[in-house]
Amino acid sequence: MSTVERVNVGLLTDKLTVKVSTTEYLPNFEKKLKEYSKTANIPGFRKGMVPVGMIKKMYGPSVFNEEVLRAVESKLYTYLNEVKPDIFGQPLPLQAFNNMDVNNPQDYDFSFEIGLKPAFELLDFSKESLTIHNVEVNDEMVSEEINRMQIKGGNMTEPEAIDNEENVLNVLFTECDSNGNTIEGGISKENSVLLKYFTPKMQKELMGKKMADCVVFQLSKTFEGDKLDMMLHDLGLDKNDKEAASKYFKLDIVKIGLVEKRELNEDFFNEVYPGKGINTEAELRDTLKAEIEKHWQSQSKNQLHDQLYHLLLEKTAMEFPEAFLKRWVQTGGEKPKTAEEAEKEYPTFSNQLKWTLISDKLIQENKLDVTDEDLRTHMKEEVMRYFGQMNMGEDMSWLDSYIDRMMKDEKQIDATYRRLITERLFSFMEGQVKTKSKKVTPDELNAMQHNHQH
Repeated sequence: MSTVERVNVGLLTDKLTVKVSTTEYLPNFEKKLKEYSKTANIPGFRKGMVPVGMIKKMYGPSVFNEEVLRAVESKLYTYLNEVKPDIFGQPLPLQAFNNMDVNNPQDYDFSFEIGLKPAFELLDFSKESLTIHNVEVNDEMVSEEINRMQIKGGNMTEPEAIDNEENVLNVLFTECDSNGNTIEGGISKENSVLLKYFTPKMQKELMGKKMADCVVFQLSKTFEGDKLDMMLHDLGLDKNDKEAASKYFKLDIVKIGLVEKRELNEDFFNEVYPGKGINTEAELRDTLKAEIEKHWQSQSKNQLHDQLYHLLLEKTAMEFPEAFLKRWVQTGGEKPKTAEEAEKEYPTFSNQLKWTLISDKLIQENKLDVTDEDLRTHMKEEVMRYFGQMNMGEDMSWLDSYIDRMMKDEKQIDATYRRLITERLFSFMEGQVKTKSKKVTPDELNAMQHNHQH
């Protein structure tokens, strides 16, 4: 009879040894050979009259391996279904299954490793305090957005000379030395740059320049802060390379442009907000302010969620069967990985695993759920939002059948469920943790948004 023996071999790591006797696989092996003999088409023999001995010689080794492994797999998963150990992924085999001799049937032992999920305590949210960073939207921010919209909808003109900080310069950057001599094999790239992106000193030097004029500059003395980072990136340079910003370039002016901004009139208002009935600049400003506030409230919530995510990871004590999981990373994906690749990926993988265990436990213990009706409602809202700017008429009878089709799409259901359950999880945590509010600038909040797409 087959048995499964289980012994602990390391931290949260057990070894399962599946013992399979000949009585567990030999009858099925012999039966399969007889079936092959009845259906095989072999030259020189009538169908159904091929000797079993020949079938065994031709197909025996592969059929033998299949039946032994089928018996092993059956007993292994019967054991796992009965005992129900809380494990990660699938058991990992500890040996290759290719040393079986069809001419010498015997009892076999096959060993597997399983990684056990750790027991852990959830964080006591009532003892934690986090900060909600709020951006206060002011008139200047609204004016900047209106200016951007006027430029985006404006008409491009081509003045003869640079005369405005809003000039758009189409330029050719060519790497050179400090005297303007082109460096062979150096960087050469065309780009579009607003004059106001340059330093005030460089803007002054460029004023009055025309098409085909040329200047020589050093990156670090021509751009500053995020504009320097942007230019380094555009030129294919690493902003962390200390030597990169000291490079010299020739700037050849290819074209000069200037956008004539749109007038703030009813035509413009209706173009940017069709159907909203905005008739005055004041109404436009109120609408924009509400939108900008909504945007920053969303960013503030995202940043709070980022804090919650890291708080749970950092303050939830949890041990992992590290050696097992690194082997699992090597073999568990679509493409096998080397030990070095698994070692490199493990920190990110273990954080994702830790978050999954924490979030699953929070969802289960607090009975957070998403019903079919919740899924339908959310999908309907998404569809209406997608078609929101279109005139769909009064007959919306098609919508329910459209949602019915979406509800049959497993990928759609899974993606929607994950989105909703994640929203409910974070909403639950927000309600549990103590918070205090702090006013910040947009730049300060943006600087905090290092990576909350976990």
